[in-house]
Amino acid sequence: MKKTILVTGGTGYIGSHTTVELQQAGYDVVIADNLSNSNINVLDGIEKITGVRPAFEKIDLQDREATENLFKKYPHIDGIIHFAASKAVGESVEKPLMYYRNNIVSLINLLELMPQYNVGGIIFSSSCTVYGQPTEENLPVTEQAPIQKALSPYGNTKQINEEIIQDYVHSGAPIKSIILRYFNPIGAHPTANIGELPNGVPMNLIPFVTQTAIGVRKQLKIFGNDYGTPDGTCIRDYIYVVDLAKAHVKAMARVLGEDTPAIEYFNVGTGKGVSTLEVVQAFEKATGVKVNWEYAPRREGDIEKVWGNVDHANQVLGWKAEAKLEDVLASAWKWQLKLREDGVM
Repeated sequence: MKKTILVTGGTGYIGSHTTVELQQAGYDVVIADNLSNSNINVLDGIEKITGVRPAFEKIDLQDREATENLFKKYPHIDGIIHFAASKAVGESVEKPLMYYRNNIVSLINLLELMPQYNVGGIIFSSSCTVYGQPTEENLPVTEQAPIQKALSPYGNTKQINEEIIQDYVHSGAPIKSIILRYFNPIGAHPTANIGELPNGVPMNLIPFVTQTAIGVRKQLKIFGNDYGTPDGTCIRDYIYVVDLAKAHVKAMARVLGEDTPAIEYFNVGTGKGVSTLEVVQAFEKATGVKVNWEYAPRREGDIEKVWGNVDHANQVLGWKAEAKLEDVLASAWKWQLKLREDGVM
């Protein structure tokens, strides 16, 4: 019998790509999403790729009663992948209480309900922001690197949620969890049927790059050119969203397995650091399209440089990021062109 996975935030960017990979790996998927930063039409894109339309419920996971009704409606959920969260660093600095309420309450509701409805495992969508700004000797960061004080409320919610899961598992709760600490997901599905489409002005680099390249935005601002990096701009570990999605499939198979630890942590990245300026230049090279950009002052909450040591995920999960940066950026441009063709943007 097929296993059923609840994907919260499944119409979002990473959630939709993970839903595709889960379906192609033989799982049934139920998506729960309040559509606050996504679009219901994503379901059409998923169906075009896989031939299967996932079950969908529009709910806000902050609402415990609505969340419990979801479990009552789908009583055979085997595992959860929890993406649903507010995720913009800058916005979290401006609206901290919104971030704490949404990101923490939704997780607590899920954890409370899991044992009642015999849900065995949860994959938590965490972030490399939990490492803060690692010291030089801790770059690239391993899973054992010290957790630093968060530089934004968003980053703090990831730290708090990791601690909540850890405490709950430690208390003897009959669940298992894998915490995936992502680096920076980019790109779009090779079919261009799904991709990154934030509501309003993009908070992430790549959609701002593609929207500037196509003329939706007048100019890209690179925040800060005076960091202690080779070209003065921030360095990140950019991972192809499809590679990231495949890591979730590996993690789900592991967390639902018998003889694995109750809680595990994995970095999910490429293991390589790339600067903001290098990304823009690589995009121009991959597409032949020039981007109108300028430097701007540093942005509050941004970390100078971070990239991951991903040996643990490579060895234990049997997973590795494979896509090349220029190919990934070309996929993002293909998605942007499809949005223009469809009259979306």
